[in-house]
Amino acid sequence: EIDRNAVALMLRYSYIPAPYSIYRGYRKLPPACILSVRADTPEAFDPTPYWSAKAVAEAGVKDPFRGTDAEATHHLDGLLRDSVALRMIADVPLGVFLSGGIDSSTVVGIMQAQSSRPVKTFTIGFDEENYNEAHHARAIADHLGTDHTELIVSAKIAREVIPSLPILYDEPFADPSQIPTFLVSELARKSVTVSLSGDGGDELFGGYNRYFWGRSLWKRVGPLPRPLRAGAAAAMTALSPKAWDALFHLAAPILPKSARQRNPGDKLAKLSEIVAANGPDSMYQGLVSQWKHPTQLIPGSSEPPTPFSDRNQWADLSDFTQRMMFLDTISYLPDDILVKVDRASMGVSLEAREPLLDHRIVEFAWTLPLSMKIRDGKGKWLLREVLDRYVPREMMERPKTGFGVPIDEWLRGPLREWAENLLSERRLRADNLFDPGPIRRKWEEHLSCRRNWQYYLWNVLMVQAWVEAQASN
Repeated sequence: EIDRNAVALMLRYSYIPAPYSIYRGYRKLPPACILSVRADTPEAFDPTPYWSAKAVAEAGVKDPFRGTDAEATHHLDGLLRDSVALRMIADVPLGVFLSGGIDSSTVVGIMQAQSSRPVKTFTIGFDEENYNEAHHARAIADHLGTDHTELIVSAKIAREVIPSLPILYDEPFADPSQIPTFLVSELARKSVTVSLSGDGGDELFGGYNRYFWGRSLWKRVGPLPRPLRAGAAAAMTALSPKAWDALFHLAAPILPKSARQRNPGDKLAKLSEIVAANGPDSMYQGLVSQWKHPTQLIPGSSEPPTPFSDRNQWADLSDFTQRMMFLDTISYLPDDILVKVDRASMGVSLEAREPLLDHRIVEFAWTLPLSMKIRDGKGKWLLREVLDRYVPREMMERPKTGFGVPIDEWLRGPLREWAENLLSERRLRADNLFDPGPIRRKWEEHLSCRRNWQYYLWNVLMVQAWVEAQASN
């Protein structure tokens, strides 16, 4: 039986947080836990943790690293070299994913420095230029001298992965980067059986944009009276995102580069929600949420406690940025990022390994002062210092980009018929899971380009597609 409460969590976060699952009465084993059962009874003991991210974070902050920048760089480099070397041990062909970003480039640089032959690297690119980072990865590969394989895929090839997603991920899962992750895994499996990946660097070393601009923004707007913030939020939504996009386009020639954003109208709409938040933690909850009131879409549902809402699961951290990083480490990282990589890689019989998540690196990262993670308006400062030993800094000086696909455009174009079938009022009522009204309104606004509701709609679509796949089985 479908757990309607879990579906509500899925609509909010784009994944179902552990320990919940899509099935009512079934639970996932949480990370770093052991479950013991007795042979003579069907009863199981409660999961027992053998390692605690909460304890590690609290211990690290209480006993911080007191060395110099150079000492921290040297120590992290040593930990990374050992972690990567351990994960290069294999009796089968070995490779590594290379996106061209800080994390994967660091892993590749350290691998190549410890390998007697060119490391096999794999990159996926898209023929949509705004979503294609393959040329950055190619430049890194050329500099390091790796045995590089690059595949530029068309939108058609990427879209052909979508029907397999419900089966591949076992339960509804809606991070759109699941598509390129599967494609790069499929590419790598043609040559290797094991591949290293660079996941975890953002959470451990402060890589996500929200860690620095969220903190900076709240410092500016937090002290303002609530009515004034509410007025500013109303002003931001006075024009539609489409109208804001047009204004930004007209003003582009006179705007500084930092103000030239993709989809500025949607970013302003998101900003309006942040400005109106009750406090910094409420602001963060809004940043990581898609549907803000998902239970209104699912009759008879309620949201069970998660690390975001249950403060008993929080580490004792006084700093707001550290709290964000901790919550991402115990939720978004294991329940989204690592699920995405695990299901995509194992779906093609490829073993993925994560050297940045060696427990020694996690433990050291939590001893570091925030200034060694976020400095001069940039995240992952210390990781960049290590990477400088392997790749010239000028090759990495560019804005952070995600591993994305143009879901918004696809839903208005080649995926429109597929989506309309799953989001039709008749279909939504027949499945008896969602209230069609709010979903249909967002779908119509998206099609008319009044708003970009791609992530909201993708969450619903992945639930609907999963329900359809279950019915066909």
